[in-house]
Amino acid sequence: MIPNCPEGTTFRAESNIMRKEELLLKKKKKMTPKAKREAIWGFVFIAPTIIGLLILNYYPIIDTVWQSFCKTGDFGIGNTFIGLNNYIKLIHDSEVFSTLWNSFKYAILSLPLTVSISLVLAVLLNRKMRGRGLYRTVYFLPMVCAPAAIAMVWRWMFNQDYGLLNHIFNAKISWVTDPTIALIAIVIVGVWSAIGYDMILLLGGLQDIPKDYYEAASIDGSSGVHAFFRITIPLLSPMLFFIIQTGIMGALQLFDLPFMIMDQSSRAWPKVKTITYLFYEYAFEKSNRGYGAAIIMFLILIISVITFILQKTEKKWVHYD
Repeated sequence: MIPNCPEGTTFRAESNIMRKEELLLKKKKKMTPKAKREAIWGFVFIAPTIIGLLILNYYPIIDTVWQSFCKTGDFGIGNTFIGLNNYIKLIHDSEVFSTLWNSFKYAILSLPLTVSISLVLAVLLNRKMRGRGLYRTVYFLPMVCAPAAIAMVWRWMFNQDYGLLNHIFNAKISWVTDPTIALIAIVIVGVWSAIGYDMILLLGGLQDIPKDYYEAASIDGSSGVHAFFRITIPLLSPMLFFIIQTGIMGALQLFDLPFMIMDQSSRAWPKVKTITYLFYEYAFEKSNRGYGAAIIMFLILIISVITFILQKTEKKWVHYD
C-alpha cells in the first residue's frame, strides 16, 4: 500500500508495476532454436499457398481494376490510361444492358426451379427407401461431368431434325434456334446440371435436424405438410440462404452453356447472350481488354449490391437456432 494516496491511485500504480513485470518476462522469453526452425518450416509450407493467392487471385483483381481505366493498344498490346471513358461508354451501350437482362432472366427462371426441385428430392431421399444411395448418386452425376460434355449431349438432344426430345414429343421444336424458347432450353440444362449439388447440400442440412422435433409435432397432431413448412423450412433456412446467394452469383456469371449449346450465328443468339460472354467478346475476340474489364467490374458491382441486400434481409427469415 502506498501511503497518503487515494485508493484509485494505488490501484493504478500496482497495475503499472504488473504490466512492467509482464513486459520484462516476455523479453526474457526468447525463442528457442527448435521453435525458430518450426516457425521457418511453417512459413515454407504455407509459402506456395500465399504465392498462389497473390499471383492467381489478387494480382488479376488489381490488374482488372487498372485495365478498366485504360485503352488497349494495337494488337491488344499496351495500355493507355483514359480515366472513366470506358465506364461512360458502358452506360450508353445498349448491348451491355440487354445482355445483363438476359443474365437476370436466366437467374429468375432457373433459380426457383433449382431450389424447389432440389428441396423436394432431398426430402424424398432423406427417408428410408430401397436404393436410396443409388438415387443420390444418379442425381449427383451431372455435377461430376465436364460442362463441355453436358453441352454437347444436350445440343444433340435439342436438335430439330434427329434430336431425342423431338422424337419423344413427336414434334419439330426449334429448341436452340427459336428466339422465343431458346432461353428455356438453356434453363432446362442449367437446372438439370445444378439440382444434384443443391440436393446434396440440403440433404446434409436435413440430416442435422433432430428427429425429436418431428416426433413432437406428430404427437401434437401436425400433418407432414405442416411439419415441412413449420420445422423443415425454418431449420433449413441457413442452407437455403447459401444456395440462393451462390445461385444468383452463378446465374449472373453464366457463360459456358450458351456458348457451347448455341450457335453464335443463330437468330436466337441475342436472346441468350449473357454479359459474361460480352466481356469475353471484347476482352479476347476484339482485343479490347479495357472495355471488357469495365464490363466485368460493372457486373461485380451489381453482384455486390445484390449480396448486400441479401445480407440485410438475412435476419428476417434465416434462423440459426
